[in-house]
Amino acid sequence: MQFSGTKRKKLSLAGDQRSAHYPHSLQFYLQPPSENISLLEFENLAIERLKLLKIVENLGVSYVKGSDQYQSKLETEIRKLKFSFRESSEDEFDARRRDHISHFILRLAYCQSEDLRRWFIQQEMDLFRFRFSILPSDKVQGFLKDSHLQFETLSDEEKQLRSQDIIDSSAPLSGNKYELDAVYKVPFADALDLFRGRKVYLEHGFAFVPHQDIVSIILNDFRAKLSKALALTARSLPSVQSDERLQPLLNHLSHSYVGQDYNAQGNMGKISLDQLDSLAVKSFPLCMRQLHKALREHHHLRHGGRMQYGLFLKGIGLTLEQALQFWKLEFIKGKVDTDKILDYVKGTHYQLACQKFFDLTHNVEDGLFSLNHPNQYFLESQKLLTGGREVKKEPSQSEVPQTKQSVQKTANSASFPTASLDSTLEMDMEGLEGYFSE
Repeated sequence: MQFSGTKRKKLSLAGDQRSAHYPHSLQFYLQPPSENISLLEFENLAIERLKLLKIVENLGVSYVKGSDQYQSKLETEIRKLKFSFRESSEDEFDARRRDHISHFILRLAYCQSEDLRRWFIQQEMDLFRFRFSILPSDKVQGFLKDSHLQFETLSDEEKQLRSQDIIDSSAPLSGNKYELDAVYKVPFADALDLFRGRKVYLEHGFAFVPHQDIVSIILNDFRAKLSKALALTARSLPSVQSDERLQPLLNHLSHSYVGQDYNAQGNMGKISLDQLDSLAVKSFPLCMRQLHKALREHHHLRHGGRMQYGLFLKGIGLTLEQALQFWKLEFIKGKVDTDKILDYVKGTHYQLACQKFFDLTHNVEDGLFSLNHPNQYFLESQKLLTGGREVKKEPSQSEVPQTKQSVQKTANSASFPTASLDSTLEMDMEGLEGYFSE
């Protein structure tokens, strides 16, 4: 794959050639793309693929993989991002091309460490499992052949002879009246996962695997090939990183946020300082609620907390002048031991915990939307609480001129004039103004 700063020249193929190039909605990604693409398309495809894998991760945590809800929501999200997922009579060349190229781009970004490789492999496997689960049975043999997977299919006579043993040995089929579809005869060593779970019938060194379970074996092969490919990619990464056009992008992709940008909201000035305490109880996510609570109690936050809370306040509509007033009022009130800002969350699935907290506190159906950002939490909460109306600034007696006067009174009573804040306070305020002026 080559990159250029000019517009990409479209790959021109006739109908039959397009179908032959990507014959299926899923693939093993055995051959890297060979066409030229622009740097702009390179970046866009990488971001879109990352969005897709993040969705796969989120849904895998929120729902049982393979359940009807999981399948339905994942299909909807894939459709939105315009990636391939289902065999159809329509021309899916562009969607399959996007899928192919974007996979190889993310290989470059996620081969750089063991943790990144592990995450990438898991999400790609879950995506592959979903696509295979909706692959029509008459397309499976063609896919296996194109992927260089040679599984012998039992004849009708052999299948009939062993049908009861196969049904009894397969957990999903055991105890149910079931008509077997295709049954594959594979070497015992290729079906170790099924054997460990006692989910397969064995005979003379071969496993007789029904169509419903063959995905386990295919996934093992997919994982092994992808793991090896990522290791090889990591070895050749220095030559790719020498390209100054690609290095910043690849380094950024592995830890970038790909959700909605809440810094460019058009609601600046719609929130007043008097509303913060009530909004914190009703519409702040737990992380921001705890930052607000800690600031109100201790009148101080560590640098990281100040930056995160400052960005959140900007996103919900606080102006620069209001924000500076807010922080000065709190910091003037005194200092405490900063080691007592506490860790309120124990565990790893913070996003899921936040989603569940929203559902419970707002009495809504589980999984009404996928939560990815603190400001998204606030906006969704306000939509529910206001019936979809825009967040409006509530009238109050303590508008800006009066608030300024109260700041001066507080400063005078504390013998700590605002105009002569000490160097520590100035350092605390450093950076906040920059975020609001962006």
